[in-house]
Amino acid sequence: MADKRPTIQLFSLHGLIRSKSPEMGRDADTGGQVKYVLELGNGLSARSDIGRVDLFTRLIADKRVSSDYSAPIEVINDKFRIVRIQCGGRKYMRKELLWPHLEEFVDKTIKFIKRNHAMPDIVHGHYPDAGYVAMQLAEIFGLPFVYTGHSLGRSKQARLRDQGMSEAEMTRKLKIDRRIDTEERILSRADLVIASTRHEIKEQYGLYHHKDVPDYQVIPPGIGIDTFYPFYHDMFDGTEQSENARYAQASMLKELNRFFMAPEKPLILALSRPDQRKNISGLVRAYGEDLELQSMANLAVFAGLRKDIDAMADNEREVLTQMLLAMDKYDLYGKMAIPKKHDFEYEVPALYRIAAERRGVFINPALTEPFGLTLLEASATGLPIVATDDGGPNDIVRNCKNGILVNVSRTDQVSSALRKIISDTDLWERYSKNGIMNVRKHYTWKNHTREYAAAAAKLTAANQRSDLATAKPSDPIGRRLIKLNHFFITDIDNTLIGDDNSQLEKLVWLIKRHRNRIGFGVATGRTADSARTILKKYRIPRPDVIICSVGSALFYGNSSNPGAGWASHIASRWNRDKIVGLLKDFDFLTYQEEETQRRFKISYYMNPGKDRLSTIHNRLLHHRCRYNLIYSHDRFLDILPYRASKGKAIRYLSYKWEIPLMNFLVCGDSGNDEEMLRGEPRAVVVGNYSHELADLKDGRNVYFADSFCAGGILEGMQYYRFIEEATGG
Repeated sequence: MADKRPTIQLFSLHGLIRSKSPEMGRDADTGGQVKYVLELGNGLSARSDIGRVDLFTRLIADKRVSSDYSAPIEVINDKFRIVRIQCGGRKYMRKELLWPHLEEFVDKTIKFIKRNHAMPDIVHGHYPDAGYVAMQLAEIFGLPFVYTGHSLGRSKQARLRDQGMSEAEMTRKLKIDRRIDTEERILSRADLVIASTRHEIKEQYGLYHHKDVPDYQVIPPGIGIDTFYPFYHDMFDGTEQSENARYAQASMLKELNRFFMAPEKPLILALSRPDQRKNISGLVRAYGEDLELQSMANLAVFAGLRKDIDAMADNEREVLTQMLLAMDKYDLYGKMAIPKKHDFEYEVPALYRIAAERRGVFINPALTEPFGLTLLEASATGLPIVATDDGGPNDIVRNCKNGILVNVSRTDQVSSALRKIISDTDLWERYSKNGIMNVRKHYTWKNHTREYAAAAAKLTAANQRSDLATAKPSDPIGRRLIKLNHFFITDIDNTLIGDDNSQLEKLVWLIKRHRNRIGFGVATGRTADSARTILKKYRIPRPDVIICSVGSALFYGNSSNPGAGWASHIASRWNRDKIVGLLKDFDFLTYQEEETQRRFKISYYMNPGKDRLSTIHNRLLHHRCRYNLIYSHDRFLDILPYRASKGKAIRYLSYKWEIPLMNFLVCGDSGNDEEMLRGEPRAVVVGNYSHELADLKDGRNVYFADSFCAGGILEGMQYYRFIEEATGG
């Protein structure tokens, strides 16, 4: 009996993700989101009402990072694994550089799904890069689409603008315009947005034009309460985990004590990535300006992982340099610790417990904090908190009553809150106890995954009834294509239809009868709308794929939008304006009507003439243009990106949907069909072919039919026994 439990695919593309010893804080991209998706996957896979959980991320084979990130599959348990997909090469890169490579990730994920029979019930994207990937897959396969933003572009844009960064610089460095546009598209298509706090929905998603389209659900993330246990518990019972915890505690004490003149003082602990938003220099300034606070407590700042500051990215290097300069300015030697590394699995929980044992405080001084997972971790060990009053900490303190919120841009408020908690024994005890009890009440992964599973069940049921808020196609093209292993693709004019349509009715009958086994597509010089109009006129079934505008665009099913994967693939080194400018003085070229022009197609009328084609080639090659030139019917000249043509589009379909090229039957009549008729596909040239195809008579896998148009196609199908092979008949 088939397993009815929903299978979930999580997508988190950037950062370094592995199940053992995640390198949290290594850089700006390896932060809380990495831990979130790992914990979510583990928690969901532990539930009996959830099927398989796959976490998709980017495969990285780079000497600068661990070889762990180059394993295509990492099995975490019998229901949860990490799947790594290569895109944009194999080198590690920051998230802002991934945008041009997302379509490659989509295409290769489709290949993985087909090859491994891994069709999910729900796709869930984390952050806009992975949100885009999940959105594309949801549209292709007709799946419910869940999104978690983690942080949002419009909020970041406003914050950076306040800090003096120009829009041009934000676009150049952070691709902020692309990010915000993608977030708007995601919100217009998501079935459910999972947020951590009510504040996030109102103050952050509320900045978007499409804020009211998706449903929202507040499901706070949890923490591992077995790892972040109270500081007063004796957990050293001789197990391997306890031995590791014991060693981590001793290691962290040794590391801290080498910085402090008076290590017995209460400890103010901060733990974050070296990012300007985290406001580390503001914390050091608040501590440095308050001599009374310095006399009361030591300060320890764990600002990510570092070896050589000079070798770090600009943002991280600037933050760490500011921290060191502030430390020197206020002469905090002997009072402030700035360790260079820490292990997240054992040493970070030990740090919280050390600070709690010393009656200290954990502080998150970030200027804005979407959630604040470290606040929960600290509180679970019994360590009171001080945090920004902007964002997620509002909900945490409201639920847990475990600390004080301040305006972190006011150093006097920061230092005053720290002094108040450290000096007031009763207040410290109350915050400590409240944190331990209420984190376990409100913020566990068990609670999170219970609510998530309930939401997943509703989404899958609604999808089966086709009543999701964002309508899904009743016959998702992806679900159809992923099952196919044979494809019939034909030109339209003078091939599928033409002067002799006597056999068209029989061909249409075959297309309909064998639809479950054979895909149907057209490859034409027409636009997609024009192709659909002529096919409808002749009562030809809706094609699964339309390769149109001579191969410069590819449409799936009834979609009005061209396939983004193909567009991304052919865009490389294409400069339309440059080519038009180079050819404008050739008097033998007439620029076609504007309605025939396309983003990836430049069309001219040109009569035959000596050396005309070679003259065009010479001009474009001399100026280092990359292009594909197609001349047909002694009249039509089309210039496309060098990766674009009908034939290349068919090869792309073969690659993406894993249908062998030899299982394609392709049919044509003229020069713009020539490339798709060459090579591995089985080709049929109809009897009414143009003289341009005469050279193919000696070609491999090319059958020249005697009959015209649809009759020639039927003749070719019979010659190759295509129907019998595809259907097993």
